[in-house]
Amino acid sequence: MRTAIHLGFFALLLSASPLASSDESREIDRLLSLQEPPSGVVFEVVTADDDALENALPRIKKHALRLRQRFPELSIAVVTHGLEQFSLMSSEITEYPDLHALAKELTNTADIPVQVCGTHASWQGQTPEDFPDYIEVVAAAPAQINDYRQLGYIVIDVE
Repeated sequence: MRTAIHLGFFALLLSASPLASSDESREIDRLLSLQEPPSGVVFEVVTADDDALENALPRIKKHALRLRQRFPELSIAVVTHGLEQFSLMSSEITEYPDLHALAKELTNTADIPVQVCGTHASWQGQTPEDFPDYIEVVAAAPAQINDYRQLGYIVIDVE
């Protein structure tokens, strides 16, 4: 019984985000090894963690910088559509000032749109006006991801 509990705990540890970030890094390394760039890259974030973007967005910035070093003209986007997207609301700027500064930098300086799901926002009683102007509210994030796929973008899941 005790061994089963330890194995279950070990499995839980293996499913934690450090492995997810190493999966991200492996995918970035794979893309960097290509002779020709993909049409674009979209980082998809969907979690049940309100604070997930505090960890995810800095990693995305690091990945984007590496990709743009290799492929300067590469189109990159961020689509977030879980509970974490609500940390990007205007009302959360004082709670998450660094996160908002980073989202603004990605959008305005690095030309990487940060997009949230308008449908998910509406389910929580929020409107596009509840987000600052540097956050793009798309009608439906899953459809947006599919649009990127149809354009040949590589989707990288970020947890």
